[in-house]
Amino acid sequence: YSMPIRDRVLLKFEPSGTQAEIQGIEAGFVDLRSKISAVQSLEWGTNNSPEGLDKGFTHCFNLTFADDAARAVYLPHPDHLAFVEILKPTLDDVLVLDYTV
Repeated sequence: YSMPIRDRVLLKFEPSGTQAEIQGIEAGFVDLRSKISAVQSLEWGTNNSPEGLDKGFTHCFNLTFADDAARAVYLPHPDHLAFVEILKPTLDDVLVLDYTV
């Protein structure tokens, strides 16, 4: 029996990142859902917590994979790797946490 994997990606952008660049990143991340069948679901949003504990991270992307094997398809997938290359120039920091449901 395989368990779903949740993949949480938190992004902190460079201060020099433009709104257009960030919107392009948002759209590019969302497009991965339609490009890579291993992604069961993807939702995202921008931080609106009043606690002030975000450490500058503004965006959270939540992906779900059916199991480890599906995640193993996603990580080296050419569309994922191409997206990472687009993301890198605007990125100040990233935090990724995966867990089994």
